Amino acid sequence: MKALIVAAHPDDEVLGCGATAARLVREGHHVSIAILAEGITSRSRTRGEGDSSQVETLREHARKAAKILGVKEVSLHGLPDNRLDTVPLLDVVKVVEQIVQQVAPARIYTHHPGDLNIDHVVVSRAVMIATRPMQDCPVQEIYQFEVPSSTEWAFQQFEPSFRPNVFMNISGTLELKVRAMACYESEVRSFPHPRSAEALRAIAKRWGTVVGCDAAEAFQLVRAVS
Repeated sequence: MKALIVAAHPDDEVLGCGATAARLVREGHHVSIAILAEGITSRSRTRGEGDSSQVETLREHARKAAKILGVKEVSLHGLPDNRLDTVPLLDVVKVVEQIVQQVAPARIYTHHPGDLNIDHVVVSRAVMIATRPMQDCPVQEIYQFEVPSSTEWAFQQFEPSFRPNVFMNISGTLELKVRAMACYESEVRSFPHPRSAEALRAIAKRWGTVVGCDAAEAFQLVRAVS
């Protein structure tokens, strides 16, 4: 089975489904990661004032994180960070369409549209448009993930709110997720921030208690064809 993770920023792929990706790789599935935005220039007053060396460092962190998870294919597309709402949606859709054409995934993992972060919202919409269930579309399943410090910080004020109905047992790969996140030196925070190692473990264990396992990642199934 081919699975594709479509994430807005470097670190979203790990936060959203890093342990699931590692488990799929262990089970012999082919996993690819596509990261659409460059992830850091929004911290400058304008994108042009952003430090290009920081962008490249973040890209390298993404490659290192993927290696820890066992993912060999990572594509980084350099769209503007936290400014995807300034890019014509059609342009974002075309990027996703090209990725889907190249990878031909049966399954996609991507953002939930109720997130606080606007880039997550745009990517979620672009994936849905790019994978309309036409006869030639290879995508049979679409799952939306939560991103700690974005999904829950919307406080369910943006519809639709995240309502997970599929859970992946990640008891055997949770620590790979924590290790992969540690690659992102500029993005990791100290506890109790949701992007801390302690919080990631707590979130996984909380979802595990919901479905009767030691640790889990939660997803909202959009559609599945069998």
